[in-house]
Amino acid sequence: MTTVAIVYHSGYGHTAKQAEAVARGAEAAGANALLIPVEKAPESWDELAAADAIVFGAPTYMGSASAPFKAFMDATSKLWYRQTWKDKIAAGFTNSASQNGDKLSTLVQMAVFAAQHSMIWVGLGLLPGNNSSKGSPEDLNRLGSYLGAMAQSNADAPPDIAPPAADLRTAEALGTRVAKAAKRWAGA
Repeated sequence: MTTVAIVYHSGYGHTAKQAEAVARGAEAAGANALLIPVEKAPESWDELAAADAIVFGAPTYMGSASAPFKAFMDATSKLWYRQTWKDKIAAGFTNSASQNGDKLSTLVQMAVFAAQHSMIWVGLGLLPGNNSSKGSPEDLNRLGSYLGAMAQSNADAPPDIAPPAADLRTAEALGTRVAKAAKRWAGA
């Protein structure tokens, strides 16, 4: 069975909800999904090495991935040297309080990180939503990302109400796409 690992950091619980949505999407496509908080990543190196795909997730703080997620990235240097993740499928997601919040820079950071590990990056694969007079904030990809899934959670909203359902459905779509790409890449 195809395995999709989701490695994420969540400072306040909002990005964890996105990670869970990515997992639901991967499972809907018939994959086994593993949720791995970055704090547990060092004890999960073997699971990550065995996974067919790794999806990276972090909140965007001050224009880049959160410090705990960056520490995870830095901790992979021995894996990078051995090219442990070479040819695995990779993707990413992020969340911030602002609609823009410079989330694209976090996704670019993750894509470069994946490229350094010789991984194959999979983008969101959805046209932007909510960008015409017939659009709606309920549209998939309402924030208009191509590189990965973006979510917006008001700073004063708890994770039981944010991110909005549209952003979680967008994260599910990413999980489904990654699982399908991993199956195709593996020839399954």
